[in-house]
Amino acid sequence: MRKPSRGRLLLLAGLLGVGGAVVAITANIDRGSPTSTVAVRGPMPRIDRAALTGGRVTPELFRRKVTLVNFWASWCGPCRLEQPALERLSKELEGHGVEFLGINFQDDRAAALAYLDEFQVSYPSVADREGILAYRFGVPYLPATVLVDAQGEMRYRFAGAQTETTLRQYLTQLLEEQSRRAPA
Repeated sequence: MRKPSRGRLLLLAGLLGVGGAVVAITANIDRGSPTSTVAVRGPMPRIDRAALTGGRVTPELFRRKVTLVNFWASWCGPCRLEQPALERLSKELEGHGVEFLGINFQDDRAAALAYLDEFQVSYPSVADREGILAYRFGVPYLPATVLVDAQGEMRYRFAGAQTETTLRQYLTQLLEEQSRRAPA
């Protein structure tokens, strides 16, 4: 029997620690929904890591921007299904106050780089080999997406592959909230 990795144990601990969110996710799955959306609160965990394709991802990248954080892995089939929609949205919203970040969960570096190349992902991704970031974001399983408002507060966590329409709707809502807050 294979010993579970530290990252998988941390992810399990995260699942046990998000109690109500897990119940909400389970409730949606029990009703036959392949995905779930949970409203969340709290500051976006700090990210300061090397990007998989070079450069560095630091908190300054997200400052005063609505941020979409997507957890993925090359071995995750639903991640592959959702990736083209994420890339289209990132291109569509480029220059409109939205930042995208991919977080590659417990993956082989070469496989992760091949995935980024295959899907021509234009936004940065960082590696989360130990599962620490997944734990901090409360990610229940892959794919998972967390939306963060321009003030750096996590607002929504989606579990399962999302449609372009759903993500656009939530991102638009956060952008509209931000424009109402901006001084005239």
